Amino acid sequence: MKIYAHRGSSGTHPENTIAAFKAAAKLPIHGVEFDVHMTKDHELVVIHDETINRTSNGTGFIKDMTLAELKKFDFGSWYSHEFKKETIPTLREVLYVFKDTHHHLNIELKSDVFPYEGMEQAVLQMLKDYRLEARVVISSFNHEMVRNVKQLAPPIETAVLFMEVMIEPHKYAEVVGADALHAFFPTVLRKMGAEAIGSGKKVRVFTVNEEKYADLLKQIGIDAIFTDYPEKMWKYLQS
Repeated sequence: MKIYAHRGSSGTHPENTIAAFKAAAKLPIHGVEFDVHMTKDHELVVIHDETINRTSNGTGFIKDMTLAELKKFDFGSWYSHEFKKETIPTLREVLYVFKDTHHHLNIELKSDVFPYEGMEQAVLQMLKDYRLEARVVISSFNHEMVRNVKQLAPPIETAVLFMEVMIEPHKYAEVVGADALHAFFPTVLRKMGAEAIGSGKKVRVFTVNEEKYADLLKQIGIDAIFTDYPEKMWKYLQS
């Protein structure tokens, strides 16, 4: 069972920061997951929330600020004074960290609350610039965007994200054009989990931070887990 560092090594570093990604890049894990929003001036930035309130010393929506404005805020001190110099990273900066590593990159497009026009095209162009098309899976809770990515770039792996218990999610994924299913942990323990795994589609599960749950998911045939503690979980599964 593979391991993805959720928002970088977010259990040991401030999430979605260069520090968290550099820590993940040193690990022998399979991949890393991170989230992308778009600024007022159409720059792609890596952050989970629609606002900067929770993970910085500022307030406001990403969509209402330029990259230059966002770069003025501190995105590390909320976690620890040790990381006070961390700023919001751009997608380009994060890709640069992983351009020469082995890691598979899960890019989550956070367009399920606010529609970011042109985000798919901008992300795909950047992946092309870095020649990373073969090392990514693009996921989203906005399944229209997943379908758009698959139509724009059929070779790119795509995944639908969902929190709910669904009926035959693998068949729904076929309708959307998704190659994989990224499911909230408890849902895969239901009938739908067995159906999805049996369909042959990759099923990846978020967010798994306890060893006992990792054991359970490995037993039922889950392809990969997303965890805030990638080093700890890797060592446990190796043992």
